[in-house]
Amino acid sequence: MREANDVPQRSDAQRNRERILEVALAELTLSGEVPLSAIAKKAGVGQGTFYRNFPNRQSLVLEVYRHEMSQVADAARQLLDTCPPERALREFMDRLARFAMAKAGLAGALRHAAGGSGAPARPGHGAVTEAVDLLLRTNEEAGTIRPGVTPEDFFLAIAGLWQIDPAGDWQARAGRLLDLVMDGLRSGAPGG
Repeated sequence: MREANDVPQRSDAQRNRERILEVALAELTLSGEVPLSAIAKKAGVGQGTFYRNFPNRQSLVLEVYRHEMSQVADAARQLLDTCPPERALREFMDRLARFAMAKAGLAGALRHAAGGSGAPARPGHGAVTEAVDLLLRTNEEAGTIRPGVTPEDFFLAIAGLWQIDPAGDWQARAGRLLDLVMDGLRSGAPGG
């Protein structure tokens, strides 16, 4: 009988966890010092549920960051499954810009969470780098970008994203920057 009750609880627990992460991203982006009780309340969960999922601020902030990076990385394959390679790359760049703006808001909380002795390491960028590599290789094979562009080249080219003020008109500025990067990637493409 206990096993039958576990199935709905696991499903509810997963929904609660996802809701906490969604609310935490929005709230921590606005202020890295938002009380955890406010996040729990806006997520519609009790303190016990909240702390069962995230025993402290550090675990919450690092999971929000990891979750967002995973979402960005997963978008590459999804976009390639539904769009031509060139469009998939450009739409991925837009998602990366949204991530950069969210990360800018999380920066203070993330620095605090990843700092100090005994703190777990900040999640790595490996999955996002692999996603960029997949998009670049697919576009190179399709002849839509110049050959030989590496993920490192790509990240250097878009580094300006992290200089844009997320409190300003970041979408228009990021769009212009990413259009310039995309034009540069197309320059010298065998199919262009």
